[in-house]
Amino acid sequence: MSSDFADLVDLSEGIVQRAAFTDPAVFAAEQERIFARAWMFLGHESQIPEPEDFFTSRMGTESVILARDRDGQIHALLNSCTHRGMKVCRHDHGKAKVFTCPYHGWSFSNDGRLAGVPGALVGVPHFDKAYRGELKREDWGLSRAPRIENYKGSIWASWDPDAPDFLDYLGDMRLYLDYALDARDGTPGASRVVAGVQKWRVNCNWKFAPENFIGDMYHDISHRSVDMVGIGPNGGQGRRANFRPRIAIGFPGRGHGLLGELPTTEPEEWNNAWALHPEVDEWYRAAHEKRLADLAGRPRVAMSVGTIFPNMSFHGRQPRTILVAHPISPTTTEIWRWCLEDVAAPQNVRDAAREYFLRYSGPGGMTESDDMENWAYATAASQGPIARRRPYNYHMGMGHARPAPGLSDAVECGEITEENARIFHGRWADFMRGQPWPIRLSHAAE
Repeated sequence: MSSDFADLVDLSEGIVQRAAFTDPAVFAAEQERIFARAWMFLGHESQIPEPEDFFTSRMGTESVILARDRDGQIHALLNSCTHRGMKVCRHDHGKAKVFTCPYHGWSFSNDGRLAGVPGALVGVPHFDKAYRGELKREDWGLSRAPRIENYKGSIWASWDPDAPDFLDYLGDMRLYLDYALDARDGTPGASRVVAGVQKWRVNCNWKFAPENFIGDMYHDISHRSVDMVGIGPNGGQGRRANFRPRIAIGFPGRGHGLLGELPTTEPEEWNNAWALHPEVDEWYRAAHEKRLADLAGRPRVAMSVGTIFPNMSFHGRQPRTILVAHPISPTTTEIWRWCLEDVAAPQNVRDAAREYFLRYSGPGGMTESDDMENWAYATAASQGPIARRRPYNYHMGMGHARPAPGLSDAVECGEITEENARIFHGRWADFMRGQPWPIRLSHAAE
């Protein structure tokens, strides 16, 4: 296979070769060209609220410690000892003044330094005797992501010092991420993570998940049985019974996209989303009305389900969640789901939201189970020599994208389209040819 993996995507023909989803060489190149450069979601500040708290996350195939030092600063540290590579932290979360390698005892402060800090046992065993005091400890701290951003409580990092500022990376996709991170009454960033992160593995390529959430309304046939059951808090015909019409909105050159609504200054009606829980519905209705009053006259968005390139997806409405598809191998993905709740929500509202989340999302969620079957079977059926001769088809809506009113550098193409998937794979090709920066905004509908 050619090393020019970007050729696997042909936007002019609307096709993506199956090797992009199955080939080990492509997967290895992705780790260097995408996951070592793009901005990636690591976690939420509510998971590390106090100094010396940590949460172990991932960036691509690599383990990363999201650590708050004793001064309250947050760092993203590669979870690999600089002596012989052993993980220095094997816990999912906790509190630590230092991270000590169990192999040879090198220990690192929670800001990644190997050199000693006052009051902490940080350093190298037998430094004076074995190293004769000659090891330059300041050169051998844990690798630290040079770019890190706390955006409304969500923590992002990039290994690329030349990556654009995070808000430039987002563009106007920021408006839709805001809706997921802000409280239901519009209070900026007033959300927190429900304790615990759901983690499970699926026998699929990592790109299936973000492509699914970036704007694929066409796959709703997969969820027909769940919709008939009506697992949502509305009852009636199903979880989408009272949804307002949505459209696919994509951000060419950035790789982001969503199903949602265009920005508006008009007040939207409350859709009685919690009809089976009157007290919960009353709280959400009051929050909705406060949001309309506080943001009156200002453009706002809602109704969003989307993906921020490369592998972070979110549901803006209930169940309000964040999903990250971590690559493990070409045909294995580890999916993490965070559930968000308003900091100010009363207990009955938090309980109802969590229960809906468990019915809907995660390895036991009825809707997510449908998706997992699709991704796993598609990956398995794409690996054979005959299957690999035929590319995936992304023809839907080609040539019909148009500028999205109220958004910069965005297009929309109706409700059912593959424009957003083409945008995602176009951005993938930018990274794979080694040209992600500066962000090119001119190839809106190539």
